[in-house]
Amino acid sequence: MGLVITNNVTSLIGQHNLKRTNSALQRSLERLSSGLRINRGADGPAALVVSEQQRAQIVGLQTAIENASKAVSLVQTAEGALDEINRLLLKARSLALDSANAGVHDADALAANQAEINNILATIDRIAANTQFGTKKLLDGSAGISGSVSDPARTVFLRGTSDTLAGTYTVNVTTAAQRAYIISTTALADNDTISNDEVLTVNGVNITLTAGMTRAQIISRINSYTNQTGVEAVDDDNNDRIVLRTLQFGSAASISVVSTRQGAGSAGFTTTIQTDTGVDIAGTIGGQAAVGSGNVLTAVSGAPKGLSVAVKTDTAATNLVGNTFSGNVGTVTVTDNSLQFQIGPNAGQTAKVAIGNMATSALGLNVAGVQFSSLSQINVRTVSGATDAIKVIDQAIDDVTNLRGMLGAFQQNTLEATANNLRATLENTVAAESTIRDTDYAQEIANFTKQQILLQTGISVLANANQVPQLVLALLQR
Repeated sequence: MGLVITNNVTSLIGQHNLKRTNSALQRSLERLSSGLRINRGADGPAALVVSEQQRAQIVGLQTAIENASKAVSLVQTAEGALDEINRLLLKARSLALDSANAGVHDADALAANQAEINNILATIDRIAANTQFGTKKLLDGSAGISGSVSDPARTVFLRGTSDTLAGTYTVNVTTAAQRAYIISTTALADNDTISNDEVLTVNGVNITLTAGMTRAQIISRINSYTNQTGVEAVDDDNNDRIVLRTLQFGSAASISVVSTRQGAGSAGFTTTIQTDTGVDIAGTIGGQAAVGSGNVLTAVSGAPKGLSVAVKTDTAATNLVGNTFSGNVGTVTVTDNSLQFQIGPNAGQTAKVAIGNMATSALGLNVAGVQFSSLSQINVRTVSGATDAIKVIDQAIDDVTNLRGMLGAFQQNTLEATANNLRATLENTVAAESTIRDTDYAQEIANFTKQQILLQTGISVLANANQVPQLVLALLQR
């Protein structure tokens, strides 16, 4: 190239390289000051995409670990309440065993045991109703399989299990649950009275009737012993008779009645022992087979498996023996309200657990051969009642401990194990994101030093290049 003045190409070359060096030096300074090798898309488009995806995973993993920790706290809250219910059930069992030792107890001692058991049952119901995590109820059934009935006057939803699928199921009773009952054999008109003192023995309890009592007064006297006998009296006014019936339904409910007098002028029962046994309910739920115990019907197969409902007493005035409703008694709509936890960094990575209803009406269900349909009904004022109560309490203890075991397994094998895995994944993901995006200071310091030297050299070279046109003056001076 010739020696020119107008266009100093050498200077332009120096300026171009100096600008490139300056830009590289600025990027190096940015990386050193920010700690990041990728600060914008232009620094590495593909690396930025991968890095941002990994950052999303890192945030998700951190949140999932926190979620798992919160879930553990919730499960431990429920388990702590269940532990207290377990302790109360053990106390109730001890009282039932004590009451079964009837040879050393009188009626007052048995009544005292029953009063304490009633207090225990009330406390269990209170724990079930009030245990919550924040504002979320845990043990009242709302955190598990819940249900509502279409006809509350006929049926009551008791509980569902983890086998019960959400849906609406028709309850059809083919055999009504029946109490054990006995009807007096001799009429006693409204204005008539018994002519002599009489002792009526109902389920082994002696009830003294005094001369001059009317039918209404006899019924009142019998009902004053209901807590001891498990039997109530109702008035068959149309036939001037007294109906004695057990409080409980089913084949385990029995009644025996014998009187010291019979015939005209008596309460109407015979001097020969009369006995009767109740009948268990039978039917289907959602068209599937169900087993009956007392007035409780429980599905044993299909979609409604594990669903338990209680059928109420037919309210017809003519139903003096107290049978339950029969036929189509409505529907039960089951909702799965299982607690769901987000324990992964991505959508759909969840786990759920159902916590059943721990109220006494939902514990101790379906115990074969006992007169009580649930824990809420136990009565230890008689030997048979105390014996049956022990069996029902044992089932209730199983219900509670099985739930505790399931929650323990969920905490250990699902929540804590998942959290441990998430921590390991988080560690590796952070390491991978760091490799892509973080500044390697050893490498960058070397690059920074290089660019500094190049910048200094470039400035020196540019200064020399700018001096080249001045050489033309030497030609002009000669």
